[in-house]
Amino acid sequence: MTYELYYWPDIQGRGEFIRLLLEEAGADYVDVARLPARQGMGIAALMRTLDSTTIEHPPFAAPYLRAGERVIGQTANILLFLGARHGLAPRAEAGRLWAHQLQLTIADLLTEVHDCHHPIAGGLYYEDQKREAKRRAADFTANRVPKFLGYFERVLAQNPRRGGYLVGGRLSYVDLSMFQMVAGLRYAFPRTMARIEPELPGLLALHDRASARPRIAAYLASKRRLAFNEDGIFRHYPELDR
Repeated sequence: MTYELYYWPDIQGRGEFIRLLLEEAGADYVDVARLPARQGMGIAALMRTLDSTTIEHPPFAAPYLRAGERVIGQTANILLFLGARHGLAPRAEAGRLWAHQLQLTIADLLTEVHDCHHPIAGGLYYEDQKREAKRRAADFTANRVPKFLGYFERVLAQNPRRGGYLVGGRLSYVDLSMFQMVAGLRYAFPRTMARIEPELPGLLALHDRASARPRIAAYLASKRRLAFNEDGIFRHYPELDR
C-alpha cells in the first residue's frame, strides 16, 4: 500500500511526527501537497478532501492520512494506526494504550508551544499579539517546559525494560515524536533548553539514539526533511526565550 499524507507543504508542523514514523518504517508514501498540481496533487488536492461532502469520516484539518479506503485524521490517531501496522507500537493492548497516552501528552505540549507565539488567535499575526505572547512564553519557559520534559524523563527512568525507550524495550513512534519535540524546542527555545538539559540526560540520549538510526539519519540529511522556520509550530523568536 502507498499511503497518502496530506499536510501543508512548507512546514514540518504536526505532519512531521507522521513523516518520521513512515521514514523509520520504510513505508511507501507520498506527501501529497508537496507534489505538482499537474499530477493531481498539491494544495488543491488537500483542500478537495477537507471540503469534501462525500467522505464518510471527513477530517477536520490536516494532517490526515489516506490508507486505501480509509481517511484517518489527528496526528496521535494516525500514529496509533501506523504504529501497530509497522511494528512501532507494543503488541499488547495495554502497551498500545500507554503509547497513545504518551503521544496525547506530547500533543498537549505541542499545543502549548504553538500558543507561545499565538496566544490569542491563530488567525492573527504574531506581531498582533506580541505582548500577550511574551507573557505566555515567560510561564511556558519557566514552568511548563520543565514540567512536561521532567515527566517524560521520569517515564524513561521508570520503564521496567530499562532499554532507554519510553514504551517497552524497543523503539516506538513515541520515541520518534520525542526526538522531534527535543529538536523543535532546541530550535525555538535554545536558551531555555540549555538551562534545563542537564536535568534531562535520558531524553537527550533518546534524541541522539533516534537521530542516529539509519533511515532517520538518511531522512534528516535529505531534502525531504524541511527546515524549521517561522511559519511552523516551532518558531525562534529570541524575545520569547528566557
